Amino acid sequence: MALNVKSLEGNELAQDYSRKPLERGRWGTTWDVFKGNFGKIVLINLLMLVFFLPGVAVVIVRMLYISAMGLQFPFNANTGLGYPAYPGMQGLTESIYLSADLMFYSLLIVAGFVASVGVAGGAYSLKKLVNTQGEFKVKGFFRGVKVCYFNTLLPVTVFLIALFGSTLVGDWKDLVIAQGGSSAGPITAYVFAIIATVLVGIYCAWLLAVGVSYKLKLTQLFRNAFVLLIGSPLPTIFMAGFSLIPVWLVLIGSSVPFLNIVAYIILVFFGLSFIVMCWMSFTQWVFDMYVAPNMKAAAEAEKAKKTPRELALQKEEEDKRVARELLAAGKSELIGKPILPIAEKPAVAPLGLTYTRADLNRISSDKAKLGEDIKKYENQHKNDPVYAEYNKLFAEREKALQDETDKKGRKKKRVSADNLLR
Repeated sequence: MALNVKSLEGNELAQDYSRKPLERGRWGTTWDVFKGNFGKIVLINLLMLVFFLPGVAVVIVRMLYISAMGLQFPFNANTGLGYPAYPGMQGLTESIYLSADLMFYSLLIVAGFVASVGVAGGAYSLKKLVNTQGEFKVKGFFRGVKVCYFNTLLPVTVFLIALFGSTLVGDWKDLVIAQGGSSAGPITAYVFAIIATVLVGIYCAWLLAVGVSYKLKLTQLFRNAFVLLIGSPLPTIFMAGFSLIPVWLVLIGSSVPFLNIVAYIILVFFGLSFIVMCWMSFTQWVFDMYVAPNMKAAAEAEKAKKTPRELALQKEEEDKRVARELLAAGKSELIGKPILPIAEKPAVAPLGLTYTRADLNRISSDKAKLGEDIKKYENQHKNDPVYAEYNKLFAEREKALQDETDKKGRKKKRVSADNLLR
């Protein structure tokens, strides 16, 4: 299925590095990078985690707040036989959760502004790490923040707002049921809220991938993310689930103490990097199927780093190497001297079916001019290294062939194309 994502072509965010060809394919290379650069992955994970600390603080304070409220309020209504007589506490627990989530999930959205810094730098750095097969510097992390922060802040904020809404719907559902109200409507609303949050989350993940990989206008960002999501629904769902393995371990570990400790250790040291690396590799794989990659060859990348003097010396050495290779095939006039390149427009216009003496004179004039251009080009380029080296080597060869004996009268080894360069 061909996707209309032409606006992505030529807008790749990769100005500070050159993509290298993936010798083992996208996933083989990703695995090799993960194994061979584990220290860099841990460093990126810790850098991201620093910016997640405000959000982690909000979650911890929420838990402490709810626990404190549980100690202050009585949750068992008195039967009326004792003193004092407590009023009915039906639904009080659910009310506390609703009020706490209303406050702390609002703060979590604000903490997302800081977390977006880590997501932007981490996503850009891990994408670069795979595309360059191991290049990473801390400076590159903050470059990713500079060029991708807004495109990261947008999907993070949208997802946190959706999460905030679904959490409030869930708390409202619990409160209505606890107070004895009908459960059909609240449960239905909660199910739809969860589905909507999952869909918004997947769409925001695509927004993040497109925003970190390409420089686009806001409308183009939304449209291309939607097109790519619709164009690859099953792979997207599978990779979203696979990428979140560290999160699944934390959720499963909530009921298994030992697994819970292992899950949090994984999340702290490389879990976040694993999530982002898997997702960025998958989305880059999709991009490369529908968008011509803006990939520079490794030789061009090295060339960009050299000074003009180094480039001139490199060109001279390359010309000499070409001359030596051509020498082995035998001397040729076509190679030994410069030849004027063929122009797109013929230098001598052909005659038609009917022609006059003026046409013949024009052809003669064109031929004469062409001859002058050939000589002029030959004089201009005859000292180029590729021709000078070629002719110099043949001159040495001819001289060696003429001298059959050395000073002591012994027969010298005959020079040939096979041994000339030894």
